Amino acid sequence: MAKRGESGGDAGLFSAAAPRPLADRLRPRTLDEVVGQDHLLKPDGPLGRMVAARRLASMILWGPPGCGKTTIARLLAHSTDLHFEPLSAVFSGVADLRKVFDAARARRVAGQGTLLFIDEIHRFNRSQQDGFLPFVEDGTVTLVGATTENPSFELNAALLSRAQVFVLNRLDDTALEKLLSRAEVEMGRPLPLDADARAAVKAMADGDGRFCLNLCEELFALPGETMLDTNALAATIQRRAPLYDKSQEGHYNLISALHKSLRGSDTDAALYWYSRMLDGGEDPRYIARRLTRFAVEDIGLADPNALTQAVAAWEAYERLGSPEGELALAQLVIYLGTAPKSNAGYTAYKASVRAAKETGSLMPPKHILNAPTKLMKTIGYGKGYEYDHDTAEGFSGQNYFPDGMARREFYQPVERGFERDLRKRLDYWAKLRERRGEE
Repeated sequence: MAKRGESGGDAGLFSAAAPRPLADRLRPRTLDEVVGQDHLLKPDGPLGRMVAARRLASMILWGPPGCGKTTIARLLAHSTDLHFEPLSAVFSGVADLRKVFDAARARRVAGQGTLLFIDEIHRFNRSQQDGFLPFVEDGTVTLVGATTENPSFELNAALLSRAQVFVLNRLDDTALEKLLSRAEVEMGRPLPLDADARAAVKAMADGDGRFCLNLCEELFALPGETMLDTNALAATIQRRAPLYDKSQEGHYNLISALHKSLRGSDTDAALYWYSRMLDGGEDPRYIARRLTRFAVEDIGLADPNALTQAVAAWEAYERLGSPEGELALAQLVIYLGTAPKSNAGYTAYKASVRAAKETGSLMPPKHILNAPTKLMKTIGYGKGYEYDHDTAEGFSGQNYFPDGMARREFYQPVERGFERDLRKRLDYWAKLRERRGEE
């Protein structure tokens, strides 16, 4: 059996003496040693069943960096006696793919299949992705693509229809603790960390197993008598940059989390997601824009001051800049999180848009049309109009919908915040309108 981490390729004359990173030395030798992905690899998991049947389908492995995508692909090939052919979409082109497919055909004639592993498969353009299809369909290769990006956005539909997508998890504390323990066994000594610093290392890794082991390697290089607490740890090693791409899925996931936390009136969670976005390098102006949208869409007239607060906080940020202006946005997050919620205005607008599309070009009733010319007066423009201010209640109750269109109630305020008062007003006017209809 190969030693842990061996690639199986031809070794150079001096390769045994060459230094190897700890993450490479601890690379799993079997699927059982892979941590954090039991939902896929356990015997009743989808990949576990494929391996047991020794029949792999083409697939896309989607997950964050350092969760084991490449290792799993290599071990799947080993477990099913397929030739493992790795390519990186960053460094490979059409010529490289053509060579791989030619070699795979020859291998197939000789009775061996090929697992083509393409790392960062989303980097291939649409036409390159289409180029895989004939070779996947006729069984020349079993395709295993790895990506950190949402396949729905980055891979074309034809490829996705021929490959199963499996989602790999970021490594949780339990999985990262297993890696720390394996590192200590490999090095023959414990990490120079107290309990809090050990927890901090796992937090710094942020679900990335490779980064976690690289941190361990730095720590094992410290003098033997070293013992670090959290403060000393922070001064000794660099923190992992947050996994956040302002143009990709991480961006949309976090703004969705912020928006929904506010909608759910969980102010503390909203502050957390706001801070996560800032920590990831998000433009505070983008956040200010989304918070202003939230004030209109999810609070509306339940608290009319929410929009005023949003615009004021946005303006404060523009005047103060970072980091002082970020406090104004944090204050806005708190205000929006604690405000009464209503989407009645948003719903009313959407309903009115649908009604406008359905009814086409219906004319307003003539009594509410101005009549600046004699002809317009002659044909009835403005006839019968009642000036609301001249009525006892300041409300005439006339119909303002087009003739021939039934009255619609788009705006239905909730019994929360200021909209409670608006509900009373609307009900009062409805009674006046009903009374007028009976006269």
